[in-house]
Amino acid sequence: MKPHTLRLAALASTLLLTTACDKDFLDQINPNQATTESFWKTEDDAVKGITACYSGLQQLGTYRRWLHFAYDLRSDDSFSQSPWGELADFTRFTQVNYDFEVSRDLWRDHYRAIWRTNQVLANVPAIQMGETQKKRIVAEAKFLRALYYYNLVTLYGRVPLALTPSDATALPAQATSEGQVWEQIVKDLLEAKPDLDVSYGGGNDTGRATRGAATTLLGKAYMQQRLWTQASAQFAEVISSNRYRLTANFTDNFRHTTENNSESIFEVQFSDAKLGGNDGDDATSSEGGQRSQFWGVPGAGFVDGEVRPWVVNEFLREPTATGARDPRLASTVFYNRRQFTSSLPVDGDTLVYGNGFLRRFRGNARDLSRVYWRKYQTDYFRTFENFDSPINHRVMRYADVLLLQAEALNEQGVTSDAIPLINQVRSRSGLAPLTAGSFTRETLRAQLMHERVTELTGEGLRFFDLKRWGLLDNQAGIDQLKARDTDFNGFRLDRSRLLPIPQTEIDLARYQQNPGW
Repeated sequence: MKPHTLRLAALASTLLLTTACDKDFLDQINPNQATTESFWKTEDDAVKGITACYSGLQQLGTYRRWLHFAYDLRSDDSFSQSPWGELADFTRFTQVNYDFEVSRDLWRDHYRAIWRTNQVLANVPAIQMGETQKKRIVAEAKFLRALYYYNLVTLYGRVPLALTPSDATALPAQATSEGQVWEQIVKDLLEAKPDLDVSYGGGNDTGRATRGAATTLLGKAYMQQRLWTQASAQFAEVISSNRYRLTANFTDNFRHTTENNSESIFEVQFSDAKLGGNDGDDATSSEGGQRSQFWGVPGAGFVDGEVRPWVVNEFLREPTATGARDPRLASTVFYNRRQFTSSLPVDGDTLVYGNGFLRRFRGNARDLSRVYWRKYQTDYFRTFENFDSPINHRVMRYADVLLLQAEALNEQGVTSDAIPLINQVRSRSGLAPLTAGSFTRETLRAQLMHERVTELTGEGLRFFDLKRWGLLDNQAGIDQLKARDTDFNGFRLDRSRLLPIPQTEIDLARYQQNPGW
């Protein structure tokens, strides 16, 4: 069961709306309608307010649906052959309509969530309540605002910085640079860290941001700015806290039966509690994720997202210490074992929603040749995808921290200290340890690129990696990506690193459009 507190999110969000009506016969103010002035009075109001901020994580434009398209399908490890041409074009860096549904929802749902965090930050400090609880709620709002801007700056660049509750008469100013947005993210996280709880006792508090979550996100924000020393200091805090450890089984990170586990640092709470509900943000809305439906295999889902074959070959580059295939391969993708030449013995996990791969797609050459995502799919307990999935989305997990810390240390020239961190991740999957002293900074950088594919592919992190590694900054990098993903033939250096700001926002607020659009 997901926490009751977070299930109240959609309902609580309706309490944050402000009414502004003319007092005439046909347009009367409802005396029972909560307003900003009447709502923010009690500790209960503060809790409902911050709960509504978490609800923003469950929306179509955030982790429920479209972020997976914006991050994974626009990276080189994944792509789309969706029959919805405009959606497929979006993943290929082509967008004619700047108000296209995906961009519209991404922008709308992130800023709606930010507006809620700003409501909390503006109103909770004045409420008479316990100071410890008050500080924690304010810190949670700052963490969430930072996370929403972390996504926006990555997708859209120098976005408007809304730091106070705004309305149509006082629209936020556009940031002068991407750096200004990163500065605000860092500021929010530094202020949030001290007042967030180290852990929670479960129940209604499951899923709330912890100090470890803020520390991890701060480290990731520094990494995206290539501030290796600052990032390393944050990751060292997370590692030395001894609060996190790798799960024994890799697949525990992608199933609803093993969520909020020892490896989880922060995850979006999804649930089947309102299966079949609408896509809105109210008390009747579904609280399930939709990635599994949209990326399900033919006959079980929409197949709007699939895997580039080079990813399978990346796993097949290296056997385990006992000569077997990397077990993460079968946990990550569904694939035709006969399609890939390898001397490694075939693993036994070949079922695709209850049928063998060859039997399921027998006689269909096209489907037999495709590679499909298995991460976050519900095949382990369903024979087909339902529209909503109860599997929590892991936004941050400990394996990523270990590999990012290894990268940060290597970039600082402390290559030998990075090796044991990588070996922790490799050990879980039965791979032989890397040998200290066998790598230079350059060769370990290439090794880390491999390690991040085999451990983290399909988790919404690859696009951040491509940006951090500078592969989107010059033609040489794009040519490297083209060799693995033909969609990058449509990548233009003068514009494709960012999405276009929705045209409606440009027209109404006179924001400056991103370069090249």
